[in-house]
Amino acid sequence: MGNVLVLNASYEPLSVVSVRRAIVLLLKEKAELVEAAEAYLRAEQQAFRVPLVIRLVCYVRIPMHLSLPLSRRTVISRDHYTCQYCGCQFGRSDLTLDHVVPRSRGGATAWENVVAACRGCNQRKGNRTPDEAGYALLSVPRRPRYIALTLLNEYSPGHHSSWQKYLY
Repeated sequence: MGNVLVLNASYEPLSVVSVRRAIVLLLKEKAELVEAAEAYLRAEQQAFRVPLVIRLVCYVRIPMHLSLPLSRRTVISRDHYTCQYCGCQFGRSDLTLDHVVPRSRGGATAWENVVAACRGCNQRKGNRTPDEAGYALLSVPRRPRYIALTLLNEYSPGHHSSWQKYLY
């Protein structure tokens, strides 16, 4: 049926839930409707607009030091499905992970040393640093500070256009 963006009471993105879960939160008055689609969900005695974005009534505190695991999916999501060398956007299956400082030269597999790269750029860079290969990184790789944004980016290929103003 679709996904619904859940915002904190301060309008920060928290997560993505199913339409069914969003309707339950709305019925229990734990959330309020921010944006809805034109379509309706009909019950025997009621009709509900299909929610696209809901906001929690009570503020949920987000732990600042919650660690996000380093994986292919999270690195590609952090880099917004973009090759960090040529700047082209690709699908998840067309991107690879590249160590900025190669592992053979002591480069660690850490957030600060791994970036998303297309297959062509990764092969041309080879076992060299970006400076040696004549590449410049589009952005300095860092550990994501806000987990929800990284997780929400995983939904970016199919999210509704109304989410855009809340994500960035």
